[in-house]
Amino acid sequence: MKIIILGAGQVGGTLAANLASESNDITVVDRNENHLRELRDSLDIGTVFGHASHPDVLQRAGIEDADMLIAVTSDDEINMVACQIAHNLFNTPTKIARVRSQEYVSYPGLFGKNAFPVDVIISPEQLVSDYIHRLVEQPGALQVLDFAQGLVQLVAVRAYYGGPLVGQELRFIRKHMPNVDTRVAAVYRRNRPITPQGNTVIEADDEVFFIAAKEDIRAVMSELRRLERPYKRIVIAGGGNIGLNLALKLETRYAVKVIEFNRNRATFLSEKLEHAIVLNGSASDQNLLVEENIEDSDVFLAVTNSDEANIMASMLAKRLGARKVLTLISNPAYVDLVQGGEIDIAISPQQATIGSLLTHVRRGDIVNVHSLRRGAAEAIEVIAHGDSKSSKVVGKNIEDIDLPEGATIGAIVRKQKNAQGIETGHEVLIAHDRTRVESGDHVIVFLVDKRYTRDIERLFQVGFSFF
Repeated sequence: MKIIILGAGQVGGTLAANLASESNDITVVDRNENHLRELRDSLDIGTVFGHASHPDVLQRAGIEDADMLIAVTSDDEINMVACQIAHNLFNTPTKIARVRSQEYVSYPGLFGKNAFPVDVIISPEQLVSDYIHRLVEQPGALQVLDFAQGLVQLVAVRAYYGGPLVGQELRFIRKHMPNVDTRVAAVYRRNRPITPQGNTVIEADDEVFFIAAKEDIRAVMSELRRLERPYKRIVIAGGGNIGLNLALKLETRYAVKVIEFNRNRATFLSEKLEHAIVLNGSASDQNLLVEENIEDSDVFLAVTNSDEANIMASMLAKRLGARKVLTLISNPAYVDLVQGGEIDIAISPQQATIGSLLTHVRRGDIVNVHSLRRGAAEAIEVIAHGDSKSSKVVGKNIEDIDLPEGATIGAIVRKQKNAQGIETGHEVLIAHDRTRVESGDHVIVFLVDKRYTRDIERLFQVGFSFF
């Protein structure tokens, strides 16, 4: 696939690295020669220096025969205009734009063939807010990923000494929880993946990825670690788009305080929020944190646009007694340095965003992609089509499907119909050896090595015949 990426920043660079490793023809456009040089030195891609929305620059990038344009510069207007030009002048099939401003995103009729012809809008701030919100809803989780519109979740937790399943083989999980169905999709031990088998023994400090229906997540977590009590009091450092989105999501269920340094922005926040308390000041001001009883807070969320400010405020909050600290960090080099010490969970905005972009690049009927483990692993939701003759998966039991190395089918979401053939809802089936795949099933696959993504795409493609 020939793809042009506009913007060589953190999101554009991470996306280029992901796609270049999958035999795509990638060209990146940017006005920062240093960013382009860094990408050229590390990736086998083309680069073009210039203004991303200028027609002549797009032509130099090869827009005439491009399959897809992904506009992820830091400027909403450049992204939108580039999609307009790609559509009107070059008839580019698929156009994806990163749009941050909620004024654009929420305005009715602004995007479409008769306005700005953007096929897919990516709002990083919204994606990151949703990601953090899920972590708040599942205390103790390292990652929480939604599939099938939230019916199924893939959750990562660190196994603790004393968990009922720790030190035991995975096959005993059904004896421990006879009324709950779950599947362990992957285990990471000292950062190395282990493909889970029935005789795999869970050890303390293992990072365990399991999949279950949303309502069963807490029960499964209790088998691996001591359950944390639900959060009540939350402090958000930073009142930008992410901070505001989070406060709006959380303020009706939790006691929320937002710390914002800019006075005008703090005033704006106080007008937008109905229940949350807005404080004008610095999140790294020790006196302010002490005065606001930071030691009583359950979660401290640092989501300003500065990595350094987030890290320093988080470390201070933790030392002053905050129970859990979640920190937004854009620079990947910082993440491994700080996570697991004073900072409980470091959140990468690129990794939270990249899966949404990859969903639209993958071949086959893939409806959801989550990038995991710094991009090394992936979780994919793909729809099975065809019949036993035209498909390599439909009509087969899980144990008979030829999955690539390190791949695990974790769950299937199937439409339920009544006697008249009318849809009545969805059924969540945790995948076991004898579970049979049917046409129309949403199949959730975990890949410990994303290099095998193309194999999964081919596996689920429908052929004219299959022998």
